[in-house]
Amino acid sequence: MAKKKSAIPSVLAFEKKLVPSDAQMFATSWKSRDEEAQELRLQVKSVRGTISNRLSVAQEKDPAKIDAEVEKPNLQTVDHCALPSDKDTLKLRFTLKILSNVQEPSACNHKEFYQGYRNIAEEYIERTRFTELAKRYATNLANGRFLWRNRVGAEAVEVVVTYLVEGESQQQWRFDAKEIGLHDYDHQETNELAEVIAESLSGSREFALLDIVTYSQLGEGQEVYPSEELVTEKGDKSKILYETDGIAAMHSQKVGNAIRTIDDWYSEEAERPIAVEAYGAVTNLGTAYRKPVLKNDFYTLFDRFALGESLAENEEHYVMAMLVRGGVFGQSSK
Repeated sequence: MAKKKSAIPSVLAFEKKLVPSDAQMFATSWKSRDEEAQELRLQVKSVRGTISNRLSVAQEKDPAKIDAEVEKPNLQTVDHCALPSDKDTLKLRFTLKILSNVQEPSACNHKEFYQGYRNIAEEYIERTRFTELAKRYATNLANGRFLWRNRVGAEAVEVVVTYLVEGESQQQWRFDAKEIGLHDYDHQETNELAEVIAESLSGSREFALLDIVTYSQLGEGQEVYPSEELVTEKGDKSKILYETDGIAAMHSQKVGNAIRTIDDWYSEEAERPIAVEAYGAVTNLGTAYRKPVLKNDFYTLFDRFALGESLAENEEHYVMAMLVRGGVFGQSSK
Protein backbone atom coordinates (compact mmCIF):
# COMPACT_ATOMS: atom_id res chain seq x y z
CA MET A 1 0.00 0.00 0.00
CA ALA A 2 2.88 2.37 0.80
CA LYS A 3 4.28 1.87 -2.71
CA LYS A 4 0.97 2.87 -4.22
CA LYS A 5 0.90 6.03 -2.15
CA SER A 6 4.39 6.99 -3.33
CA ALA A 7 3.20 6.77 -6.95
CA ILE A 8 0.99 9.86 -6.56
CA PRO A 9 2.82 12.89 -8.03
CA SER A 10 3.87 15.77 -5.85
CA VAL A 11 2.77 18.12 -8.63
CA LEU A 12 -0.69 17.31 -9.97
CA ALA A 13 -3.34 19.79 -11.10
CA PHE A 14 -6.47 19.82 -13.24
CA GLU A 15 -8.11 22.82 -14.88
CA LYS A 16 -11.84 23.24 -14.28
CA LYS A 17 -14.05 22.15 -17.16
CA LEU A 18 -17.22 24.03 -16.18
CA VAL A 19 -16.39 27.74 -16.41
CA PRO A 20 -19.24 30.11 -15.49
CA SER A 21 -19.08 33.88 -15.76
CA ASP A 22 -20.32 36.24 -13.08
CA ALA A 23 -24.12 36.54 -13.17
CA GLN A 24 -25.48 40.05 -13.62
CA MET A 25 -28.87 41.17 -12.32
CA PHE A 26 -31.61 43.13 -14.05
CA ALA A 27 -35.20 44.11 -13.28
CA THR A 28 -38.14 43.41 -15.57
CA SER A 29 -41.85 42.59 -15.52
CA TRP A 30 -43.01 39.00 -15.88
CA LYS A 31 -45.45 39.79 -18.68
CA SER A 32 -42.80 41.58 -20.77
CA ARG A 33 -39.72 39.69 -19.56
CA ASP A 34 -38.41 38.92 -23.07
CA GLU A 35 -38.71 42.51 -24.23
CA GLU A 36 -37.10 44.84 -21.69
CA ALA A 37 -34.92 44.89 -18.60
CA GLN A 38 -33.09 47.54 -16.60
CA GLU A 39 -29.80 47.15 -14.77
CA LEU A 40 -30.03 46.68 -11.03
CA ARG A 41 -27.83 49.04 -9.00
CA LEU A 42 -26.75 48.68 -5.40
CA GLN A 43 -28.16 51.08 -2.83
CA VAL A 44 -26.69 52.14 0.51
CA LYS A 45 -28.76 52.11 3.68
CA SER A 46 -27.85 53.50 7.10
CA VAL A 47 -30.02 52.17 9.89
CA ARG A 48 -30.17 52.20 13.67
CA GLY A 49 -30.78 48.63 14.72
CA THR A 50 -31.58 47.11 18.09
CA ILE A 51 -29.41 44.80 20.15
CA SER A 52 -30.49 41.22 19.43
CA ASN A 53 -27.43 39.14 20.20
CA ARG A 54 -27.48 36.62 23.05
CA LEU A 55 -26.63 38.29 26.37
CA SER A 56 -24.23 36.97 28.96
CA VAL A 57 -25.60 35.20 32.03
CA ALA A 58 -24.78 38.21 34.22
CA GLN A 59 -26.61 40.58 31.91
CA GLU A 60 -29.66 38.34 31.73
CA LYS A 61 -30.03 38.40 35.51
CA ASP A 62 -29.75 42.19 35.84
CA PRO A 63 -32.64 44.22 34.33
CA ALA A 64 -30.58 47.42 34.55
CA LYS A 65 -27.82 45.90 32.42
CA ILE A 66 -30.38 44.76 29.86
CA ASP A 67 -31.76 48.32 29.66
CA ALA A 68 -28.22 49.67 29.27
CA GLU A 69 -27.53 47.30 26.39
CA VAL A 70 -30.81 48.14 24.65
CA GLU A 71 -30.07 51.86 24.86
CA LYS A 72 -26.80 51.46 22.95
CA PRO A 73 -27.22 52.48 19.29
CA ASN A 74 -26.56 49.65 16.83
CA LEU A 75 -25.62 51.80 13.82
CA GLN A 76 -25.17 50.00 10.51
CA THR A 77 -24.39 51.08 6.97
CA VAL A 78 -25.10 48.30 4.48
CA ASP A 79 -25.44 47.66 0.77
CA HIS A 80 -28.96 46.81 -0.35
CA CYS A 81 -30.53 45.72 -3.63
CA ALA A 82 -34.20 45.51 -4.60
CA LEU A 83 -36.48 45.51 -7.62
CA PRO A 84 -38.04 48.88 -8.49
CA SER A 85 -41.58 49.47 -7.31
CA ASP A 86 -42.95 48.91 -10.83
CA LYS A 87 -40.98 45.70 -11.63
CA ASP A 88 -41.84 42.28 -10.26
CA THR A 89 -39.21 40.01 -11.84
CA LEU A 90 -35.47 39.49 -11.40
CA LYS A 91 -33.56 38.70 -14.58
CA LEU A 92 -30.22 36.94 -14.01
CA ARG A 93 -27.81 36.30 -16.88
CA PHE A 94 -24.47 34.49 -17.18
CA THR A 95 -22.57 32.31 -19.63
CA LEU A 96 -21.15 28.84 -19.09
CA LYS A 97 -18.32 27.26 -21.05
CA ILE A 98 -17.95 23.47 -20.99
CA LEU A 99 -14.49 22.16 -21.86
CA SER A 100 -13.10 18.72 -22.71
CA ASN A 101 -9.82 16.88 -21.95
CA VAL A 102 -10.52 15.80 -18.37
CA GLN A 103 -8.05 12.98 -19.07
CA GLU A 104 -5.21 15.53 -19.38
CA PRO A 105 -3.79 16.98 -16.13
CA SER A 106 -2.66 20.58 -16.55
CA ALA A 107 0.44 19.75 -14.49
CA CYS A 108 1.98 16.39 -13.56
CA ASN A 109 5.60 15.62 -12.67
CA HIS A 110 5.32 11.80 -12.78
CA LYS A 111 5.38 10.31 -16.29
CA GLU A 112 4.25 6.80 -15.35
CA PHE A 113 1.37 8.11 -13.26
CA TYR A 114 0.35 10.46 -16.07
CA GLN A 115 0.10 7.67 -18.62
CA GLY A 116 -1.67 5.32 -16.22
CA TYR A 117 -4.22 7.93 -15.15
CA ARG A 118 -4.84 8.97 -18.75
CA ASN A 119 -5.61 5.39 -19.80
CA ILE A 120 -8.04 4.91 -16.92
CA ALA A 121 -9.77 8.27 -17.51
CA GLU A 122 -10.14 7.54 -21.23
CA GLU A 123 -11.69 4.18 -20.40
CA TYR A 124 -14.23 5.93 -18.12
CA ILE A 125 -15.04 8.48 -20.83
CA GLU A 126 -15.44 5.79 -23.49
CA ARG A 127 -17.70 3.73 -21.24
CA THR A 128 -19.92 6.47 -19.77
CA ARG A 129 -19.61 9.39 -22.23
CA PHE A 130 -20.23 11.57 -19.14
CA THR A 131 -23.97 10.98 -19.49
CA GLU A 132 -24.65 10.75 -15.75
CA LEU A 133 -22.72 13.89 -14.80
CA ALA A 134 -24.11 15.83 -17.78
CA LYS A 135 -27.67 14.91 -16.79
CA ARG A 136 -27.08 16.32 -13.33
CA TYR A 137 -25.40 19.52 -14.52
CA ALA A 138 -28.23 20.08 -17.02
CA THR A 139 -30.81 19.64 -14.26
CA ASN A 140 -29.12 22.26 -12.09
CA LEU A 141 -29.23 24.71 -14.99
CA ALA A 142 -32.88 23.94 -15.73
CA ASN A 143 -34.08 24.19 -12.13
CA GLY A 144 -32.40 27.54 -11.45
CA ARG A 145 -30.51 26.29 -8.39
CA PHE A 146 -27.91 29.02 -9.03
CA LEU A 147 -30.48 31.65 -8.02
CA TRP A 148 -29.96 30.64 -4.37
CA ARG A 149 -32.16 32.91 -2.18
CA ASN A 150 -33.57 34.58 -5.28
CA ARG A 151 -35.44 31.34 -6.01
CA VAL A 152 -37.18 31.25 -2.60
CA GLY A 153 -40.69 32.66 -2.56
CA ALA A 154 -40.85 33.16 -6.32
CA GLU A 155 -44.28 32.74 -7.90
CA ALA A 156 -42.68 31.48 -11.12
CA VAL A 157 -39.14 30.79 -12.35
CA GLU A 158 -38.22 30.38 -16.01
CA VAL A 159 -34.77 29.40 -17.30
CA VAL A 160 -33.77 30.01 -20.93
CA VAL A 161 -30.61 28.21 -22.07
CA THR A 162 -29.13 29.02 -25.50
CA TYR A 163 -26.36 26.98 -27.11
CA LEU A 164 -24.12 29.42 -29.00
CA VAL A 165 -21.71 28.78 -31.88
CA GLU A 166 -19.70 31.79 -33.07
CA GLY A 167 -22.16 34.02 -31.23
CA GLU A 168 -25.20 32.63 -33.03
CA SER A 169 -27.97 30.57 -31.43
CA GLN A 170 -27.87 26.91 -32.47
CA GLN A 171 -30.45 25.59 -30.05
CA GLN A 172 -32.57 27.00 -27.24
CA TRP A 173 -34.49 25.45 -24.37
CA ARG A 174 -37.04 26.99 -21.98
CA PHE A 175 -37.61 25.34 -18.63
CA ASP A 176 -40.22 25.82 -15.91
CA ALA A 177 -37.69 25.66 -13.09
CA LYS A 178 -40.22 24.95 -10.35
CA GLU A 179 -41.44 21.88 -12.23
CA ILE A 180 -37.89 20.50 -12.53
CA GLY A 181 -37.22 20.49 -8.78
CA LEU A 182 -34.01 20.37 -6.75
CA HIS A 183 -33.71 16.80 -5.50
CA ASP A 184 -33.76 14.43 -8.48
CA TYR A 185 -32.18 14.28 -11.92
CA ASP A 186 -34.55 12.25 -14.10
CA HIS A 187 -36.27 14.79 -16.32
CA GLN A 188 -36.90 14.09 -19.99
CA GLU A 189 -37.02 17.78 -20.86
CA THR A 190 -33.32 18.24 -20.00
CA ASN A 191 -32.07 15.38 -22.21
CA GLU A 192 -31.06 17.50 -25.21
CA LEU A 193 -29.18 20.01 -23.04
CA ALA A 194 -27.48 17.15 -21.20
CA GLU A 195 -26.37 15.71 -24.54
CA VAL A 196 -24.62 18.96 -25.48
CA ILE A 197 -22.84 19.02 -22.10
CA ALA A 198 -21.86 15.34 -22.34
CA GLU A 199 -20.46 15.72 -25.85
CA SER A 200 -18.33 18.65 -24.70
CA LEU A 201 -16.98 16.95 -21.58
CA SER A 202 -16.22 13.70 -23.43
CA GLY A 203 -14.44 15.44 -26.30
CA SER A 204 -16.94 14.75 -29.08
CA ARG A 205 -16.82 18.51 -29.49
CA GLU A 206 -13.99 20.75 -28.29
CA PHE A 207 -16.19 22.92 -26.08
CA ALA A 208 -19.67 24.39 -25.80
CA LEU A 209 -20.77 27.87 -24.79
CA LEU A 210 -24.17 28.31 -23.15
CA ASP A 211 -25.98 31.57 -22.48
CA ILE A 212 -28.29 31.27 -19.46
CA VAL A 213 -31.03 33.79 -18.71
CA THR A 214 -33.33 33.26 -15.75
CA TYR A 215 -36.50 35.06 -14.70
CA SER A 216 -37.67 34.90 -11.09
CA GLN A 217 -41.05 36.50 -10.33
CA LEU A 218 -40.59 37.82 -6.80
CA GLY A 219 -43.01 40.75 -6.55
CA GLU A 220 -42.77 44.49 -7.14
CA GLY A 221 -40.11 46.21 -5.04
CA GLN A 222 -38.95 42.97 -3.42
CA GLU A 223 -35.38 42.61 -2.17
CA VAL A 224 -32.96 40.55 -4.27
CA TYR A 225 -29.69 38.99 -3.21
CA PRO A 226 -26.42 39.56 -5.04
CA SER A 227 -23.29 37.88 -3.68
CA GLU A 228 -21.93 39.34 -0.47
CA GLU A 229 -18.27 40.34 -0.37
CA LEU A 230 -16.00 39.12 2.41
CA VAL A 231 -15.24 42.03 4.74
CA THR A 232 -11.65 41.59 5.95
CA GLU A 233 -11.13 45.07 7.37
CA LYS A 234 -13.53 47.21 9.36
CA GLY A 235 -14.81 50.06 7.23
CA ASP A 236 -17.87 52.25 6.77
CA LYS A 237 -20.09 49.35 5.70
CA SER A 238 -20.89 46.19 7.63
CA LYS A 239 -22.25 44.50 4.47
CA ILE A 240 -20.78 44.94 0.99
CA LEU A 241 -22.56 43.41 -2.01
CA TYR A 242 -20.93 42.43 -5.30
CA GLU A 243 -21.25 44.35 -8.55
CA THR A 244 -19.67 44.28 -12.01
CA ASP A 245 -19.59 47.39 -14.21
CA GLY A 246 -21.94 48.99 -11.69
CA ILE A 247 -24.51 46.19 -12.03
CA ALA A 248 -25.46 43.99 -9.06
CA ALA A 249 -24.11 40.47 -9.60
CA MET A 250 -23.38 37.05 -8.20
CA HIS A 251 -19.88 35.59 -8.05
CA SER A 252 -18.97 33.03 -10.69
CA GLN A 253 -17.83 30.80 -7.80
CA LYS A 254 -21.32 30.85 -6.29
CA VAL A 255 -22.88 30.02 -9.65
CA GLY A 256 -20.39 27.17 -10.14
CA ASN A 257 -21.07 25.79 -6.67
CA ALA A 258 -24.78 25.48 -7.52
CA ILE A 259 -24.15 23.81 -10.88
CA ARG A 260 -21.92 21.15 -9.28
CA THR A 261 -24.37 20.43 -6.45
CA ILE A 262 -24.84 16.88 -7.73
CA ASP A 263 -23.24 14.71 -5.04
CA ASP A 264 -25.90 12.53 -3.47
CA TRP A 265 -23.48 9.57 -3.54
CA TYR A 266 -21.86 10.47 -0.21
CA SER A 267 -24.34 8.35 1.71
CA GLU A 268 -27.01 5.78 0.95
CA GLU A 269 -29.29 7.82 3.25
CA ALA A 270 -28.47 11.16 1.57
CA GLU A 271 -31.45 13.50 1.96
CA ARG A 272 -30.23 16.05 -0.56
CA PRO A 273 -27.34 16.58 -2.96
CA ILE A 274 -24.31 18.61 -1.89
CA ALA A 275 -21.69 20.41 -3.95
CA VAL A 276 -18.85 18.24 -5.22
CA GLU A 277 -15.97 18.90 -2.79
CA ALA A 278 -12.92 16.91 -1.70
CA TYR A 279 -14.28 16.26 1.79
CA GLY A 280 -17.98 16.87 1.11
CA ALA A 281 -17.83 20.13 3.03
CA VAL A 282 -21.06 22.04 3.65
CA THR A 283 -19.86 25.17 5.41
CA ASN A 284 -23.24 26.54 6.50
CA LEU A 285 -23.88 23.27 8.36
CA GLY A 286 -20.31 22.97 9.64
CA THR A 287 -20.17 19.38 8.35
CA ALA A 288 -17.88 17.32 6.13
CA TYR A 289 -19.81 14.38 4.67
CA ARG A 290 -16.75 12.72 3.13
CA LYS A 291 -14.28 12.23 5.95
CA PRO A 292 -11.01 10.30 5.36
CA VAL A 293 -11.94 7.99 8.24
CA LEU A 294 -14.96 6.88 6.18
CA LYS A 295 -12.73 6.16 3.17
CA ASN A 296 -15.10 8.04 0.86
CA ASP A 297 -13.20 11.32 0.52
CA PHE A 298 -11.81 12.37 -2.84
CA TYR A 299 -8.14 11.65 -2.13
CA THR A 300 -8.77 8.13 -0.91
CA LEU A 301 -10.95 7.33 -3.92
CA PHE A 302 -8.78 9.17 -6.45
CA ASP A 303 -5.63 7.34 -5.37
CA ARG A 304 -7.39 4.04 -5.84
CA PHE A 305 -8.94 5.10 -9.15
CA ALA A 306 -5.76 6.57 -10.66
CA LEU A 307 -3.65 3.58 -9.63
CA GLY A 308 -5.95 1.08 -11.30
CA GLU A 309 -8.13 -0.22 -8.47
CA SER A 310 -11.79 -0.76 -9.20
CA LEU A 311 -14.38 1.58 -7.68
CA ALA A 312 -18.14 1.39 -7.42
CA GLU A 313 -19.93 3.22 -10.24
CA ASN A 314 -21.03 6.09 -8.00
CA GLU A 315 -17.50 6.46 -6.64
CA GLU A 316 -16.20 6.79 -10.20
CA HIS A 317 -18.78 9.46 -11.00
CA TYR A 318 -17.79 11.41 -7.88
CA VAL A 319 -14.06 11.23 -8.66
CA MET A 320 -14.60 12.42 -12.23
CA ALA A 321 -16.91 15.21 -11.04
CA MET A 322 -14.08 16.41 -8.79
CA LEU A 323 -11.69 16.42 -11.76
CA VAL A 324 -14.27 18.39 -13.78
CA ARG A 325 -14.32 20.81 -10.84
CA GLY A 326 -10.54 21.08 -11.05
CA GLY A 327 -7.93 21.78 -8.40
CA VAL A 328 -4.44 20.99 -7.14
CA PHE A 329 -4.26 17.37 -5.95
CA GLY A 330 -0.56 16.53 -5.61
CA GLN A 331 0.71 14.52 -2.64
CA SER A 332 3.14 16.27 -0.33
CA SER A 333 6.50 14.57 0.15
CA LYS A 334 6.35 15.36 3.89
